[in-house]
Amino acid sequence: MNELFPIYVKLEQIQTLLVGAGNVGLEKLQAILSNSPQAKVHIVAAEVSPEVNELAQGNDDIEISERAFDESDIENVDLIILATNNTALNAHIRQLASKHHILLNVADKPSLCDFYLGSVVCKGNLKIGISTNGKSPTIAKRIKEFLNELLPEEIDETLELMGQLRDNLKGDFQEKVRALNAHTKDVLVKKSYDSTN
Repeated sequence: MNELFPIYVKLEQIQTLLVGAGNVGLEKLQAILSNSPQAKVHIVAAEVSPEVNELAQGNDDIEISERAFDESDIENVDLIILATNNTALNAHIRQLASKHHILLNVADKPSLCDFYLGSVVCKGNLKIGISTNGKSPTIAKRIKEFLNELLPEEIDETLELMGQLRDNLKGDFQEKVRALNAHTKDVLVKKSYDSTN
């Protein structure tokens, strides 16, 4: 049973530490920036790949420290992502994160993680996170591809219209919810019918 609690984090409002800047670090940084282009990220790595440097270039919200990790790096940090294959370093940072109540993700080490980075489907304002509870990133990737093909590009236009409708509705909360539920049922049923015919 997947007991993970899904949340969506405003990375531009918190400080993220990324330790490691090789191929895995690049993958994590790409995931962060594709979802949160204004994320505040401090990257610490003894060696920083040219691709990571290129991705960070010109982005004032990304700081790179090309050196070994230091315990002071966790000061004022809200979230840590480890992209190293250094088992001893990962275990040390795991202890520090626990001690200071900082959420931690360790690439390819589910047992050390407080949270996972799942596959994401994004169509404008619609964002769907996919989790396999750390069991199979490959399956998550396939489901992402399926949903990307299934969801129409016009879904964002529908979301904009629904936002306007919600802002103009009168009545108490329950009345608004009933009206929105009825409207979205009609809209989604029609879109589903249109896409299959």
